[in-house]
Amino acid sequence: FSFSGSGQNMAMGFVILKDWAERAAAGSDATSVGNKITGALMGTVRDGFALAINPPPIMELGNDSGFGFYLQDRNNSGHEALLAKRNELIAKMRQNPEMFNGSNVRASDLEDAPQLRVEINRELAAANGVSFSSIRTVLGNAIGSNYVNDFPNNGRLQRVIVQAQPQSRMQPEDILSLTVPATDGTLIPLSSFASVKWEKGMEQSVRFNGYPAMQVTGAPAAGKSTGEAMAEVQRMVDELGGGYSLEWAGQSREEAKGSSQTVMLYCFAALAVFLVLAALYESWSIPFSVLLVVPLGILGVAIGALVRSYSNDIYFTIGMITVMGLSAKNAILIIEFAKDLQAHGKTALASALEAAHLRFRPILMTSFAFILGVVPMYIATGASSASQRAIGTAVFWGMLVGTLLSVFLVPLFYVWIMSIRNLFGGNKPRSAKEAAADAGLIN
Repeated sequence: FSFSGSGQNMAMGFVILKDWAERAAAGSDATSVGNKITGALMGTVRDGFALAINPPPIMELGNDSGFGFYLQDRNNSGHEALLAKRNELIAKMRQNPEMFNGSNVRASDLEDAPQLRVEINRELAAANGVSFSSIRTVLGNAIGSNYVNDFPNNGRLQRVIVQAQPQSRMQPEDILSLTVPATDGTLIPLSSFASVKWEKGMEQSVRFNGYPAMQVTGAPAAGKSTGEAMAEVQRMVDELGGGYSLEWAGQSREEAKGSSQTVMLYCFAALAVFLVLAALYESWSIPFSVLLVVPLGILGVAIGALVRSYSNDIYFTIGMITVMGLSAKNAILIIEFAKDLQAHGKTALASALEAAHLRFRPILMTSFAFILGVVPMYIATGASSASQRAIGTAVFWGMLVGTLLSVFLVPLFYVWIMSIRNLFGGNKPRSAKEAAADAGLIN
């Protein structure tokens, strides 16, 4: 048994790792341990291919980590042609160590294996009075097995199974020595009308979406994301030509579908922030002065990814969306005061400058408290540390750069948006006398 299928040339075992506290030394993470086992197996297994794989991050989405896909033969060129293209693709992937971990790139189907072909001469069989159904029954019972019935034995019900003795079915000559009953009851040797020969044939026939297909799995090289590796695989398959295409499988299929939704996800996040701000300020223009801060946080996230050589994966997406909300929070602290000051008769510029002065210390206090709070994630080690470092890096740098820039740029954004609103006929700021009248201080 194996994840690829069941066959006499397949086997699989499960290795349970010790608790992380007992293997916290460098190079003892699951990936490193798997690579060491794979290296050892490669040097000791002479007539086979063996490797160690890690379970998938999301259960039921594939059988291991990394990426997986089906290479499809859409022109129905045949098994041999598809096999050749698959091997060609795997060879190209293994020759690109900068993008792929070569030891983990492999075919995930049952490989073709030696098979014994029994060729029946039907004319000779008929001449000997042997029916084809009798030949099939004899071969099935002798080589395989056949359940007959049950019988009681010492108070237990046991099965009766018919099968040839092992020593009578070990060699091709043993099969030809089997006898088949003719219509008159005589036993005719199978060698009278049959011959056998060895050949290499399919152990498994796989189809994906109705097309002949073969599954390939692999893992990206160190420092590369699965998204980058998948893009390179797509390019290689496109170069194959001849009607061959790929379909992603398991977790990779979900990742491929989700990658096209990233921009939409960012847009919906920005839209949610905008609608909340519009309800808060009862204005459609002021929220734009808050949203203009979001690119500052994203700039910080990009700097963090560049400094630590991280890729734009799902963890960075989570961190970036978090930074979008936190950056907006800093802008809200300034614009809320600026809006109130302008409502009491001050100009937009004077209101923005005074609001920035009043909220300078609270912004730095709250922002740096949060930044210091994610430092443990930034330098995390141990189990699940990779995801923690990715999220921590995105939030740390996004908040650091966003906070330092927003203190100076938010007043500018507010004045700019107010000027545009007034230019297009928006509400002009009230005078001090009008504000006092609204407050009930004068008649």
